Amino acid sequence: MRFEQFLIGNAARHAAKTALVTDRRRLNYGEFDDLSGRLAAALARAGVKRNDRVLVFMDNCWEAAVSIFAILKAGATFSPINASTKADKLAYIITDCEAAAILTQAKLMPIVAEAQALSGKSDIFVASTAAANGQTPLDAISFETCLTEGATPVPHRGIDVDLAMLIYTSGSTGRPKGVMMTHRNIDAASESITTYLRNEPDDIILNVLPLAFDYGLYQLLMAIRIGATLVLEKSFAFPHAIFERIREEGVTGFPLVPTMAAMILQMRDLEPGFLPSLRYLSNTAAALPPPHIARLRELFPSARLYSMYGLTECKRCTYLPPEELDRRPGSVGIAIPNTEAFVVDDEGKRVPPGVPGELVIRGPHVMQGYWRNDAATERMLRPGPNPWEKVLYTGDLFQTDEEGFLYFVGRKDDIIKTRGEKVAPKEVETVLHAHPGIAEAVVVGVADPVLGHAIAALVVLSDPGLTDKDIIRHCARHLEDFMVPKIVEFRTELPKTDTGKVSRRLAAETMEPAQ
Repeated sequence: MRFEQFLIGNAARHAAKTALVTDRRRLNYGEFDDLSGRLAAALARAGVKRNDRVLVFMDNCWEAAVSIFAILKAGATFSPINASTKADKLAYIITDCEAAAILTQAKLMPIVAEAQALSGKSDIFVASTAAANGQTPLDAISFETCLTEGATPVPHRGIDVDLAMLIYTSGSTGRPKGVMMTHRNIDAASESITTYLRNEPDDIILNVLPLAFDYGLYQLLMAIRIGATLVLEKSFAFPHAIFERIREEGVTGFPLVPTMAAMILQMRDLEPGFLPSLRYLSNTAAALPPPHIARLRELFPSARLYSMYGLTECKRCTYLPPEELDRRPGSVGIAIPNTEAFVVDDEGKRVPPGVPGELVIRGPHVMQGYWRNDAATERMLRPGPNPWEKVLYTGDLFQTDEEGFLYFVGRKDDIIKTRGEKVAPKEVETVLHAHPGIAEAVVVGVADPVLGHAIAALVVLSDPGLTDKDIIRHCARHLEDFMVPKIVEFRTELPKTDTGKVSRRLAAETMEPAQ
């Protein structure tokens, strides 16, 4: 089934139910369906055709949510772009995917104009929301005008193996790659996730993560799929305001990333159970340190906590059933429903429990490949157990326990070689996070003339009295000597990606070679 049918069906069944809550507007399912239909018709009139690519270059707002479903209704492929994206990167994406249209905001029009000039594609259809003064930029069609036209259904004749989404990954090096996801891929991923989260139509899900980040995007897609309500906020910059919104709306689901968890756990004025409506918390982007899991469970005693792992190329891979947290808090769990996850060696052979290897994913949610990048696609999608399939090689090192539960070891390209030994940064970070005086930490390798690479820890303190020697002694009590950091640097914050994930690459770039 094409994914926009979930919106159309839910609007037909309960048009008056609230679908979306933002700071400027609330939309029920009937209004959401109508507005997206009107915008789809406007896109079709502007020449957008089946399988064309349309960029959604906006922050978290109701117009962005409506745009995504309008593009699907027009038979096209949506590509969400982070509002912090600069003109040169936007120009690359415009050229790479041959964008037919851009839906944006007035405040972002200078970047769009510069990107169009850089790309040489000044004739792209651009629709923009109005500025604070109510005016629409002269070189864009008014978004509001698009919505005043009729909502005549667009007869695009698309099917569920058409591309629904092209989401660009930031990439550790080089240009971003466009991950191709069909309607069938998104359907499979959202069905699996809502199944194990036990989502229901009466759920009210709060999302502060960018819609350009697939974790944030899927909060919208999953809510519309099940007929739930999404409360869409722009960021987590002011946690107390977010907590008040959770109370006001009776939020039941709260997706987190580790940086948000660290912010919450540094707040000293929170009492256990202060957000009683929450039914579940979820975490992905990076694994939560076990001490953070324990403290979150104390603060939210009535909420189930889901520790998860995923990547853009298949959305989600694993989850840890909450009832397993006490037994294995360091695990990211088992394969999500209708998915197989296994660990292989360099020859592609499955390894026994306790042996690190690369995680491989089989399932209907695995991407179709990278847009016009055959070489990168062939590295990630390789022949599977059956002659008709390709499976996803994640590039991440995992190991299993005797019962098949998975544990993240590190990125294959993150492994630090020091003194002839291999060190997974994640293992050192787990020990650092176990110290109550450390709020956040990231571990990198620094070129060293004697060691090959020295282990370096960048830490954000919650106890300003800690010294580097205290931290090194703490690590020495819990780690083999070659894994103990030689360098400890204190930071007020760690470098992060646009999606709020701590960036090991950016952290490494700030370090000088060891002397």
